Amino acid sequence: MELNQKIPYKIYLEEHEMPKQWYNVRADMKNKPAPLLNPATGKPMTLEELSGVFCTELAKQELDDTTAYFDIPDEILQFYKMYRPSPLVRAYHLERALSTPAKIYYKFEGNNTSGSHKLNSAIAQAYYAKYQGLKGVTTETGAGQWGTALSMACAFLGLDCQVYMVKVSYEQKPFRREVMRTYGANVTASPSNTTEVGKKILAEFPDTNGSLGCAISEAVEAATSQEGYRYVLGSVLSQVLLHQSIIGLETKTALDKYDIKPDIIIGCAGGGSNLGGLISPFMGEKLRGEADYQFIAVEPASCPSLTRGKYAYDFCDTGAICPLAKMYTLGSSFMPSPNHAGGLRYHGMSSVLSQLYDDGLMEARSVEQTSVFEAAKEFAKVEGILPAPESSHAIRVAVDEAIKCKETGEEKNIVFGLTGTGYFDMYAYESFNDGKMTDYIPTDEDIAKSLAKLPKL
Repeated sequence: MELNQKIPYKIYLEEHEMPKQWYNVRADMKNKPAPLLNPATGKPMTLEELSGVFCTELAKQELDDTTAYFDIPDEILQFYKMYRPSPLVRAYHLERALSTPAKIYYKFEGNNTSGSHKLNSAIAQAYYAKYQGLKGVTTETGAGQWGTALSMACAFLGLDCQVYMVKVSYEQKPFRREVMRTYGANVTASPSNTTEVGKKILAEFPDTNGSLGCAISEAVEAATSQEGYRYVLGSVLSQVLLHQSIIGLETKTALDKYDIKPDIIIGCAGGGSNLGGLISPFMGEKLRGEADYQFIAVEPASCPSLTRGKYAYDFCDTGAICPLAKMYTLGSSFMPSPNHAGGLRYHGMSSVLSQLYDDGLMEARSVEQTSVFEAAKEFAKVEGILPAPESSHAIRVAVDEAIKCKETGEEKNIVFGLTGTGYFDMYAYESFNDGKMTDYIPTDEDIAKSLAKLPKL
């Protein structure tokens, strides 16, 4: 296979080409995502109610489904310039290894100390907290990327940062935890005995390895019980997808420079932050009837909210103290297995992506973790980047689609999001390399038991 020198390995944008606005895909959605509901009243959450948990400006962004573009504050733009624009890479060596006629591109978000795309929203949320005059913020983290990113952003802006880290990741990823502490964050394994909701969860599930839903409950309680603090979230919420749209906007600008139109766009899906950010501008074109694309959300078979969940109102957290969101969910009491899907262990999916999926505008696939790590290992060998377990879900399906092109002879353009690096995930790679990794898939009974506890509206 000869390399096409017309298209370089890495497509870099100039500084002046970096987006100056975030794009809100909800503005172009005919069917808007259902509103967040107050669990006490069953009515849509108001700005005043949301502002008791989130920063006021972030609450405004969360409720706004008509404004298409939001200006990015200059201080955030200056922070972005430390690691953005991020490169769009042509995976020539992967194409050659697969002997596929497909052209494969990946948007690499791991070129910052947090090692992931999470920093795009972390700095935005920390900025609005600082702008509001707050002392600090609380949050949860699964695999640790979000907690790491938020600790970096808070250190940069001089804010206190309190992180509740899912217990299994806290134990599996001590180095990720220590990066957070190095940046000044206070990190607690969740569920913990430091909050009332944590104590309640431990009483009901004494042997639990934790979940994002548990950690969210603790972080919200911590925020609302301390004066001068607010809660921030690394995925799921519409405001997060808004901030992450910079990924897709940069990707589209880079592709347009070389007159490349993607046929398939793939992203891993846990709560929806990176997938939503990557596909937003392309989905906007599809919604406006300007172009058509195939969008694929890839989730772990161990936590299959889109492929096996129910589209219904559910609590965003295990402790049932957060607002109700209409989303594809496995039930807020669902406890995923302690596998290496990392940040993809959330019981639900972004309301925005859930609505798009329900409208048939994107598809979803679930994959087992052994096949994910097979793809990760092959990618690392030929492309020279050790990918995060989360990112590797997208790699798995990108490879599958490229093999299909080999079988059919189609020359499709495949784009996927490489959300970050896996250098803090070596216990997972060790498990795979030693042949100890297994695949856990919840039974229908497991999921039905959790869904039976959905709130009755």
